[in-house]
Amino acid sequence: MSSNVVWHSHPVDQETRAKQKSQRPLVIWFTGLSASGKSTIAGALEQILTRQGYHTYLLDGDNVRHGLCKDLGFGDADRQENIRRVGEVSKLMADSGLIVLAAFISPFRADRRIVREILPEGQFVEVFIDAPLNVCRERDPKGLYAKAERGEIRQFTGIDSPYETPEHAEVRIQAGEVSVAAAVNQLLDYLHQADALHGGYEPVELEA
Repeated sequence: MSSNVVWHSHPVDQETRAKQKSQRPLVIWFTGLSASGKSTIAGALEQILTRQGYHTYLLDGDNVRHGLCKDLGFGDADRQENIRRVGEVSKLMADSGLIVLAAFISPFRADRRIVREILPEGQFVEVFIDAPLNVCRERDPKGLYAKAERGEIRQFTGIDSPYETPEHAEVRIQAGEVSVAAAVNQLLDYLHQADALHGGYEPVELEA
């Protein structure tokens, strides 16, 4: 960064924006293998939070690669840059007072730790969507595992590129064993116990 670039502080800050929205800013980071259920669970949680009056935004791995990160490939360096960009965007969105849901494979612990560290203390919640590789292979809605195993896709996480499981995730969801509704209620229970959401917690049902 150039020494001529100086941070400019503005009178409206995160606290003001959060108070306007009557909520606590947060980044809920969903990590796990492809087809583990990250986007599905994140989307279902956002549906419930929106219904309850929270202001949210969902950043999805595939969607971001259509714009912000469309110039990046899937080698280690590009994966790291992908998560760096998304982390910075998440930080800006949280600064606006939003609850941000980010659903990304994000295979490397170091990259996830960097996102945690750029956010204010307590504003990063790591959610490990723990689905075994065989379950993800069976789901494979986009046919990516099949392509990777045929050698048509290189550096595919879980096949010929590693996934580093979280060591201290705030929430671990055993996605191969629970329903989407159960996963969402597990997350809501954690968020209420952590005082990230206002009011009391009651289990919810998802819309069909």
